[in-house]
Amino acid sequence: MRTGQSIWQARRLAPIESFELTRDLKADVAIVGAGISGAMAADALSESGLKVALFDRRGPLKGSTPASTALLQYEIDVPLCKLSERIGRERAERIWRRSRLALCALEERAKRLNVKADLFARDSLYLQGDELDAEGLRVEARARRRAGFEVVFLEPKEVRTRFGISGRAALLGFGNLCADPRRLAAGFLNAALRRGARICAPATVDAIETHGGGVEARTKHGPVIRARHLVFASGYELPKGAPLKGHKIESTFVIATKPQPRRLWPGGCLIWESASPYLYIREGPQGRIICGGEDEPFSDEAKRDALLPMKTAALEAKLARLLPNVDPRADFAWCGSFGGSETGAPSIGPLPKMPGCYAILGYGGNGITFSMMAAQMLRGMIAGDGDPDADLFSFTRKF
Repeated sequence: MRTGQSIWQARRLAPIESFELTRDLKADVAIVGAGISGAMAADALSESGLKVALFDRRGPLKGSTPASTALLQYEIDVPLCKLSERIGRERAERIWRRSRLALCALEERAKRLNVKADLFARDSLYLQGDELDAEGLRVEARARRRAGFEVVFLEPKEVRTRFGISGRAALLGFGNLCADPRRLAAGFLNAALRRGARICAPATVDAIETHGGGVEARTKHGPVIRARHLVFASGYELPKGAPLKGHKIESTFVIATKPQPRRLWPGGCLIWESASPYLYIREGPQGRIICGGEDEPFSDEAKRDALLPMKTAALEAKLARLLPNVDPRADFAWCGSFGGSETGAPSIGPLPKMPGCYAILGYGGNGITFSMMAAQMLRGMIAGDGDPDADLFSFTRKF
């Protein structure tokens, strides 16, 4: 899932209560995965009055969550103008708007639960690159404004004056967030635990059987979990039986620099490129810069991990070119696997041919935003009246 030490792992986090599964267990909803997606789903479903149990083969927050850079954006990886060409303007606008609503809900929910996770509002600076040049950014600005998003086009001269970045036009967007992903996930898990949810770890689910009355999940060491519903929130370890068409697993590489002695760019905005793969930058704790990118198709862990020293040097060099006045040397370096999709949108909902089973798949740069979206949608599907956007993210959709 990841290697190296992320900056978040260097920060102390109180242990999250879990117990060893030694006998059969019953629940309304069983959630496989106790990372950020499982945490948000557990919070939403437990608040709806359901008995929730989470299962993780490593332990709470020991999978992909500590590798996240937590640029919490509504802007998805595929530009709105390009997504409109691919799947139609109406669908594309709905996906972008739902992403924005999910991000707003995440902020509101975290505040209501009093989650202490260094959650701050941030603008975003989207730089021209090999995907969209300056004129392409103008087209993208028009597409976003039509859909109701506020955005400002900046000429290269203004980008250089305001942000110290030369030779790039950019779009300035508003209303995004940044956070400490481990603390954020811990806050949602603890909220669910206070309502009676339980975390079983380590517990590996080996086999699933579905029947009219619900789902039975057999664990590696024998105990059986019986639930009315089962949710796969296993991050980028895709469950058997999930349609994988259009999904892919890639590796990404990240550094966190030494603390910077001088003020960084104005407003601490999130910076990313219209490129493939793209560079992404944010401020981190203690005035450090978190910089990631250099993505590669995932082959195996050993090959990915062997690239870390070379990728660290490449990220330091790219950061130095983009922001010449900062110290790009890495204090922390890590890499991990993440999932993506052809449209940049997730897949959320019931699994075909597996009654009572749901999954959350297909993240890109918006993993945590999509985790909140999934929590909202699953709450509607399992404990409510459905969800009006289920067709956009269904595993059976045709686009």
